[in-house]
Amino acid sequence: MLSQLYIKNVAVISEASIGLQPGLNVFTGETGAGKTILIGAINAVLGERVSKEMIRTGETRATISALFTGLSPAAEQALAEAGYPVEENAVLIHREISADGKSSCKIDGRPATAAILRSVSALLINVHGQHDNQQLLSPQKHLGFIDSYGELDGLVREYQAAYRDYMLVRRELASVNTDEAQKAHRIDLLSYQVNEIEAAELQPGEEEELRAQRKLIQNSLHVTQALGGSLAILEGGEEVPSLTSLLSELAENMTQAANYMEAAQPIAERLTDISYELEGFPGEIQDLIDHFDCDPSQLDAIERRLDTIYNLKKKYGSSIEEILEFGARAAAELEEIETSDIRIEKLSAQLSSLEEKARSQAERLTQARTKAAKLFVKAVQGELIFLDMPSVQLSVCQEHKEMSLDGADELELFIATNVGEQAKSLAKIASGGELSRIMLSIKNVLADRDNIQTLIFDEVDTGVSGSAAQKIGKKLAQVAENRQVIVVTHLAQVASFARNHLFISKAAREDRTFTTIRPLSREERVRELARISGGEKISEIALRHAEEMLRDAGN
Repeated sequence: MLSQLYIKNVAVISEASIGLQPGLNVFTGETGAGKTILIGAINAVLGERVSKEMIRTGETRATISALFTGLSPAAEQALAEAGYPVEENAVLIHREISADGKSSCKIDGRPATAAILRSVSALLINVHGQHDNQQLLSPQKHLGFIDSYGELDGLVREYQAAYRDYMLVRRELASVNTDEAQKAHRIDLLSYQVNEIEAAELQPGEEEELRAQRKLIQNSLHVTQALGGSLAILEGGEEVPSLTSLLSELAENMTQAANYMEAAQPIAERLTDISYELEGFPGEIQDLIDHFDCDPSQLDAIERRLDTIYNLKKKYGSSIEEILEFGARAAAELEEIETSDIRIEKLSAQLSSLEEKARSQAERLTQARTKAAKLFVKAVQGELIFLDMPSVQLSVCQEHKEMSLDGADELELFIATNVGEQAKSLAKIASGGELSRIMLSIKNVLADRDNIQTLIFDEVDTGVSGSAAQKIGKKLAQVAENRQVIVVTHLAQVASFARNHLFISKAAREDRTFTTIRPLSREERVRELARISGGEKISEIALRHAEEMLRDAGN
């Protein structure tokens, strides 16, 4: 259950630490004191979308923390699978919103994403706000009620897997099964592209090699002159001594000096090494000259080859490697199209088998939904009778449709508000008070199908009063016998059933509004119920009536 809720700098709430108990917890308070903000803060810590507008004016960040204890095995498993193993059967969830619009989430002090919070919190809390009543006005949501009540998740997943396989092959077949004119045009284009690339006989690295050859030919005169000049320097001539002989003589002189001067020894050794190495250079340079085969007539052929590569690059890629990859893809597509008749035959057979499987799974799901819908209506009908709506007859209109991801069924809830009237769409005839009680009935029925230990209702009593309000309070107390229920209400009949009654009040200090949330003693509860029932001027009659309500509720 949700044991502790801490809120700081959220709208009019400067700071509040709220202790919650098992059973029925009720929040009442003044208009604008922050009851709606409280639900918004809970939704935020559960991973819902947040806005920087919720930060209290003048502050830079808002903080919400929620401590859950007594976790269910399913919740513990979900947390462990998400990477947050539970210790001591409790978990602390933290959410912080900054003024720059960013938010951070933590589970037991470790970073988490809002998506992880949402997936985990779905097994911790079920929040029913006023907007949830609108689900009753949307027939698309009704199918989910039946599936949840019938615990049909497994069947739905099996069907969806079969349907996705069927649609995948169907789309593939549609893409292959083009008309003959398109196919012929595509074959012509691909054939031309493949032939053009294959005819070029490109080789990886060829362009770089050609460019190097072209550069060498264009500068062959400079190369031969440089090689000949280098050889002349090394070998010398009739009047010019060679560089090798001069260096040899230099090394010999330094060696002589080293015989008498120890400091000259390193220089002498280095010069001797250089002179030995230099003696091999003339032969190596002569080999370069002898093997330098540069035919200027090849330049035209190289330019033509580079032009071919350039033109192909404009069409098929920025490099030879990309051109070859394009050619491979085109060849593969060409082969696929040319053998498409065989492929169409194979896919058609596969599609027929997958369609049969999907329709079989859809029929199984339809039968299960039909059975679940009857039981669902019966269960909800019992709840409605308890909530002073005995004349309302609920039914499910189930019709067949073409297969889609959610099955082959269209489901919509219908009601007849009085005996003998024709059932009509719930979205068209239900009043606000009826919607609240119908939604409460559905929530209660579905709550028996999950393992969520905390239910939150935000003004579930909207549009009701009198006996109906008392029945709602009694039903909430009944539900709270086996789980924690948190309710925001404006009706004394509902609040009187609370095990833990918390009061939300606001006050102005130094031109700022401050909200306080605190538990009420029994005496304070009497005054609060009287205030809710009769207004700010509390009479003795109102106090006695409030006292009676508490006694009747077992408090």
